[in-house]
Amino acid sequence: MRKKEIEKVRVFSLGGVGEIGKNMYGVEVDSDIFIVDAGLKFPEEGMFGIDVVIPDITYLEENKERVKAIFLTHGHEDHIGGISYVLRKLQIPVYGTRLTLGLLEEKLREADLLGRVTLKPIDANSIVMFDQTSVSFFRTNHSIPDSVGVAVHTSQGAIVYTGDFKFDQTPVDNYRADIGKMAKLGNDGVLCLLSDSTNAERPGYTGSEKAVGAEISKVFSSAEGRILIATFASNVHRIQQVFDAAQEHDRKMAVVGKSMVKVVDVANTLGYLHIPQDMIISSQDIDQYDDNKIAILTTGSQGEPMAALSRMAKQAHKQVSIRPNDTVIIAASPIPGNETSVSKTVDLLFRAGANVIYSGQRKIHVSGHGSQEELKLMLNLMKPKYFIPVHGEYRMQTAHAKLARDIGIDNDHIFIVDKGDVIEFQEGQHKGVGKVHAGNVLIDGLGVGDVGNIVLRDRKLLSQDGILVVVITLSKATKQIVSGPEIISRGFVYVRESEELIEESVKRAKDIIEVSVRANSVEWSSLKQSIRESLSQFLFEKTKRRPMILPIIMEV
Repeated sequence: MRKKEIEKVRVFSLGGVGEIGKNMYGVEVDSDIFIVDAGLKFPEEGMFGIDVVIPDITYLEENKERVKAIFLTHGHEDHIGGISYVLRKLQIPVYGTRLTLGLLEEKLREADLLGRVTLKPIDANSIVMFDQTSVSFFRTNHSIPDSVGVAVHTSQGAIVYTGDFKFDQTPVDNYRADIGKMAKLGNDGVLCLLSDSTNAERPGYTGSEKAVGAEISKVFSSAEGRILIATFASNVHRIQQVFDAAQEHDRKMAVVGKSMVKVVDVANTLGYLHIPQDMIISSQDIDQYDDNKIAILTTGSQGEPMAALSRMAKQAHKQVSIRPNDTVIIAASPIPGNETSVSKTVDLLFRAGANVIYSGQRKIHVSGHGSQEELKLMLNLMKPKYFIPVHGEYRMQTAHAKLARDIGIDNDHIFIVDKGDVIEFQEGQHKGVGKVHAGNVLIDGLGVGDVGNIVLRDRKLLSQDGILVVVITLSKATKQIVSGPEIISRGFVYVRESEELIEESVKRAKDIIEVSVRANSVEWSSLKQSIRESLSQFLFEKTKRRPMILPIIMEV
């Protein structure tokens, strides 16, 4: 490896700052670009019809010959969910641990990319060499096995990204955080640390997964009927605890939900789950067993309308419906923004007669992210010269920055960045802030990026005041009205109860056409605009609503 004494090092984020999810960070060492993670996030309120949101990688596409590799810290959707979209644009190798790549392979298979992408397995002791730098890894605790942090080594010091982490002293799988390696990185010199800010507002320490396992076992011991457990499909540690409790209390387990089935299958095949033989049964066979001998592991902990748990609560699932005497455990806390949907699902479950146990009642969930004392420990181990709080909303980044100041990092060495901000270092010193193109790409069905702000604005208008379609047919020869105007209302008013309003709207549209014909100035665009403006003003005066008005003029 050739390591130059003077390099230009740039650090930037394409996602994961000012938001929860969509993590994607870049490190440039002279001309080489290294990417860490490529996640997605779920749509915010107001993103009507959008399925998921991924980072805008225009900057990487414009510099594709410089992008050397992408490194994955762990297998959660907010870190690997966007990678199949990225790999359609960039031909680069992907480095990750065995479980992370195992979960990724499923995504690549769905996207018809498997076999066309180079996947390179690493572990916490791997070192990947490039012309100008090397990349190393260190173990972290999180709610999924095989989580690692990433260090990009330069002559100015290391750029370290922690990934998602906490310090769990009693981890479920004995996969312990590599504190010694973190301390060595700090002693060797960390130029800049990018650290997880998710729980930066939460004082103290995050609880251990071991405590959750004990609580789940207590629920199993007291439940008289069926037990349904909803959790994140990728929370492999929680899934193992559920299987352990089922084995302890002699219950068969059915796995329901497409993503849950996939994760259990991959993790079990790779040896990250230890499931007794013959424990798993098909969801179609549930009714063949007594209720007190069945447990059901499912998706839907976030109240997603189409997820399995929500459909069970609505009695709309093919195999499983919630019934009285069921015990439902929601072993996850709501992602910010999902509180309302989770609350609605819990309410539906209670209406169906279930006994619902959810976060806040009993300790059936702990976060996978470190709280303030753990974040300070990471800062003290790494001893970074510069610090960038990432993975969190702005208030979380600000809280993390305060923790860094409390442990002695100078305020002018802490950067709260937005998407696209570039922090540049030369000779170990900060040399200013630049900008690269960054933003959101919205996925709607099979469409990638074809829904932008204008389409979202139209969808918002439609959701608020509806649409009014005005259909008029003119004679091509005489320009006289042959039929219409006919008015179609959707989401604005109920036509049968608003006849006067509709009749007056028809009259106004007809008058505009006739005036134009008499003036011999039938120009389609101006005619449509006149109808739109006249009806918009009239309807607002009468209803204080502004429906989208769509004039359609045809010639015969």
